[in-house]
Amino acid sequence: MPAPLSQGASVSGASRLTGLLPGLALSLFIAWLAIRIRDASGLSALNPVVVALVAGIALRAVAGMPAWLKPGTAFAVRPVLRAAIVLLGLQVTAGQLLSIGGGALALALCSVVLTIPFTIWLGGVLGVSRPLAQLIGTGTGICGASAIVAANQVVQGRQEDVAYALAVITLCGSAALLIYPELGPLLGLSPRVYGLWAGASIHEVVQAVGAAAAGGPVAVETGTITKLARVVLLAPAILALGAWVRRGADATSQLQAPMPWFAFGFLAMIGVASTGVLPAPVIGGAKLLVPFLLAASVAALGLNTDLRALRAEGIRPLLLGIGASLFVALIGLLGAELV
Repeated sequence: MPAPLSQGASVSGASRLTGLLPGLALSLFIAWLAIRIRDASGLSALNPVVVALVAGIALRAVAGMPAWLKPGTAFAVRPVLRAAIVLLGLQVTAGQLLSIGGGALALALCSVVLTIPFTIWLGGVLGVSRPLAQLIGTGTGICGASAIVAANQVVQGRQEDVAYALAVITLCGSAALLIYPELGPLLGLSPRVYGLWAGASIHEVVQAVGAAAAGGPVAVETGTITKLARVVLLAPAILALGAWVRRGADATSQLQAPMPWFAFGFLAMIGVASTGVLPAPVIGGAKLLVPFLLAASVAALGLNTDLRALRAEGIRPLLLGIGASLFVALIGLLGAELV
């Protein structure tokens, strides 16, 4: 006698959960380890997302990628990532954004709107594949690693494209973290202008805040909020990028970009945070959870990345990242002087 429908569905659900557990558990463990390494190092600018990526790629290179890990890592790359992006919205409020004035908000908008198309155009000139150029442009223009992995939900590049883009953005952002504090005094920038420049042009939030801190309290406050304004533009940028990919794909193409519904969740969380109804422990918990979930997603990405394919990309994507970083640095400096 066949099992009742509800019993069959329950067995199927349990079987699926069992299949997800190994790869998901490994991804979460790597994320936890990456955060512990960051904390033990004492370097707040050491991004656990990058540590998780390196660990995932290294483990894949040494031990390979067994088939039984793939369902769980695929789950980490998509649903877990999307949950992290939605929760990221709780870190920004409308009040914070309005506090820096319309000029600074316009500067943040220009950084994103100009940098992404420029990077894609320069990628074409350098012979970099369109998906990889789109990922590097998004990471440079918006907020580094989280923007890259979010953008790939619509770009649908190869795992190696995402890994290479993350590596490029990490190198360029780390260089900016070291170079900006030296250039600020040489250029005679006021604390406010320096903070605007750092916030409008450095890739990762922690890198932008770290560089801005060298300019003092005014610089770090201005730089942090300007950077958060770019983070808010993640959702509109992903929606626009998805529309671009869908419009450019053939009707029969496998590259049809899905609608990034998680972007609307991100915007909704900004609205919730702006109301002030959530208690501080909830906001604080989200701030701890987001990097952990992002690191787990990127660890899974690393586990699925073939190191040989990364080597095959050559130096051109790195040159693209440097060119895009110089472009956004120039836009940010000119805009900061004007506003």
